[in-house]
Amino acid sequence: MVRGKIEVKRIENATSRQVTFSKRRNGLLKKAFELSVLCDAEVAVIIFSPKGRLYEFSSSDIQKTIKKYHKHAKGALTNTTEVEQYMQQLKDESADMAKKIETLEASQRRLLGHDLDPCSSEEVNQMSSQLERSLRIVRERKDQLFTEQILKAKERLLLEENAKLHTECGARPCQKPLVQEKGVGAASYNWMDSSQSSSSQTINNSDQVETRLFIGPPVMRCE
Repeated sequence: MVRGKIEVKRIENATSRQVTFSKRRNGLLKKAFELSVLCDAEVAVIIFSPKGRLYEFSSSDIQKTIKKYHKHAKGALTNTTEVEQYMQQLKDESADMAKKIETLEASQRRLLGHDLDPCSSEEVNQMSSQLERSLRIVRERKDQLFTEQILKAKERLLLEENAKLHTECGARPCQKPLVQEKGVGAASYNWMDSSQSSSSQTINNSDQVETRLFIGPPVMRCE
């Protein structure tokens, strides 16, 4: 037979209420005992009847268990207080951040030329100076970027020309003619040396030729 679901609410009949209390109390104490034995847990149960009578169960000294409970409850309360303080701090920081954002948005609108009616002449002059400084910085940065682009373009052209020259030099070697010229120069130097040596020998031989002074008609001489 399937047991029906009992609606959990206060029992109006006093007798039925007392009987249910006795049954449920004994069942709860029994379950607490079983939990302490099976799971080696420290269990304490305190029950007061509707008439104020005390019923209790403890797997160990109930006073020690209560002290332990108060200690943990105090720690939990402390943690709760710290969490609340941290949440309040976050709320304050969020409010300050919202104010800063609002101030920055108002300043941005004024720099764009909106909502200038409440501004004084001094504030307008400050904004004008700030805009001039910002414009000068932007122009300097623009010139710098333009110069860098020109330098990069020139560098790219030089690299292309260099690659083209390397390609042409690779198609026809440029070092061999230099070597040949060196060889030709060496040969010419050798020829000049040899001619110089032969001329010096001729001069030496001419030094050895005997010369005489002769007055009269020419005479044929046979050597």
